[in-house]
Amino acid sequence: MKKQKYLVLLAAIMGLLSLVGCSAQKESKDLLSQIQERGEIIVAMEGTWAPWTYHDENDQLVGYDVEVAQMIADKLGVKATFVEGEWEGLLAGVDAGRYDIIVNGVEITAERAEKYDFTDPYAYIRTAVIVSSDNNTINSLEDLSGKRTANTISSTYAALAEQYGATVTSVDDLTQTFELLLSGRIDATLNAEVTYDDFMRARPNENLKIALLTESASYVAIPLPKGEQSASLLSAINEALAEMEQSGELARLSEKYFGRDLSQKPEKN
Repeated sequence: MKKQKYLVLLAAIMGLLSLVGCSAQKESKDLLSQIQERGEIIVAMEGTWAPWTYHDENDQLVGYDVEVAQMIADKLGVKATFVEGEWEGLLAGVDAGRYDIIVNGVEITAERAEKYDFTDPYAYIRTAVIVSSDNNTINSLEDLSGKRTANTISSTYAALAEQYGATVTSVDDLTQTFELLLSGRIDATLNAEVTYDDFMRARPNENLKIALLTESASYVAIPLPKGEQSASLLSAINEALAEMEQSGELARLSEKYFGRDLSQKPEKN
């Protein structure tokens, strides 16, 4: 009887050690190997930020970043699986290992670069301060002091507004931002110039204008988990982006969604 119990206990221990061994083996594989093994790359994006990621009239997920991510997946030889969520949770999802990458017009900042590895830039954008057409009180970033703005709270736009003394209202997405501005509940919002262009193409009669643009452009890239585990994936994505730039695919997609080529680095930045 004692021998039988011993054998059962031994079998349980061996099974546990086997599971631990499999888990350790999986953890030892780099991120690119894991993606290739499962045959898919999990891409996080908002799905509410036109023309980067949004839903068309048929409720299909479309946009510049959707097609960029799909092309990257194709070049890696895997399927792109898109997961949509609010901006606040996207980076947290990468931290937790729920997403492999974020393709969502993410701008490189010094703070983000401390925590994430970034690919080479694949787009360059300027920030616009957007106000109602009859608002002539904001002519420089310094004029944001004491003003009310709105953005997703951890965005570069919110950080810039706060840097110049604005009070930032937290919102979930771009739609809420423009609703607050159009209703007069905020004085301005900061966003990509091309996002403003896209909004006005869809709603040309809205009472909005760009008060000013930043002189320099921001670099848009893809953040990955920092460290050796991501090194091979980073290299593979950079190679894919370089091929897309050289073939003109990035320029074509940019013209399609923005009406201009954002893939080329500005001469002065």
